[in-house]
Amino acid sequence: MLASRTLLSKQTLAVFSRQPACFVHQGDYGNWGNTNIAVVFSGCGWWDGTDVHEGVYTMYHLSRNGARFQMFAPNQQQMHVMDHMKKQPGSGENRNMMMESARFSHGQEKMQMQDLSKLDVNSFDAIIFPGGHGVTKNLSSFVKDGKDCKLHNDVERVLKEFHRSRKPIGLASMAPLLACRVLPSIEVTMGYERDENTRWGNWPHTNMVQAVKSMGARHNVREPYISFQSCCFCYRLTESSQIYDHFVIVYDLKLLLLFDLNPFFYEAYVDEKNKVVSTPSFMWETDYHYHYIFDGIGNMVKHVMRMSTK
Repeated sequence: MLASRTLLSKQTLAVFSRQPACFVHQGDYGNWGNTNIAVVFSGCGWWDGTDVHEGVYTMYHLSRNGARFQMFAPNQQQMHVMDHMKKQPGSGENRNMMMESARFSHGQEKMQMQDLSKLDVNSFDAIIFPGGHGVTKNLSSFVKDGKDCKLHNDVERVLKEFHRSRKPIGLASMAPLLACRVLPSIEVTMGYERDENTRWGNWPHTNMVQAVKSMGARHNVREPYISFQSCCFCYRLTESSQIYDHFVIVYDLKLLLLFDLNPFFYEAYVDEKNKVVSTPSFMWETDYHYHYIFDGIGNMVKHVMRMSTK
């Protein structure tokens, strides 16, 4: 039995190794090469702008799945500049959101950071807001006004325009509160509703969950990951199975079954009616499990691209 498992495993991996590059790298979502996504930034850095990981992961997954994208940010001063080592505001310093967000850009012309005031909904198929405290400080007044916050004029404008045009909206970590403030009766997730410390991490920003619920949104609890026990339940795995990265190979007599577990390793919530997709990402504070954040943003991007073709 062990020898047959080894042989099947080698044969399966050999099949994948012989596939052309497009089979491995090309995404199955959206209109390959023709889906155009707007990505909105609020600065550069978790404590005073867009989280670096969430911004980069978003761009990576868009590229990986064949989307074209342009980057936007408000051409205005941010609320303050944070010392990311001390986690406190720096003294006497201020920076422009668009200039700070330009740290994410790597190219010329359309790949440069653009002024959010120039974003035209008719030029894009969807819009995505990565998270970070810039959502609460620069794109809205949430840090001061809580559930009664006001949004930056252009942020409110583009959210309403994309929603009115039935174009998908992707939101990571804190960004759902922007949509919940101006779009009626949407459904989102920001992860847990209570801070539950575990060895895997904790949820320190659950006050935002209560705020979006008070705004009239429906909140759906989502795990930061799906446990192996859940995977076993989903696929009724037995001892005659092996897991390779995100794939599980199940042997049943002479039948070889290959399941892709990637969509289950980190969750995104999809509000199909309103075309709003959200994922908790760094609402879950973890020191080591960044790959779950990566996978969750990937799932959010895939759903946004899927709905952009409808």
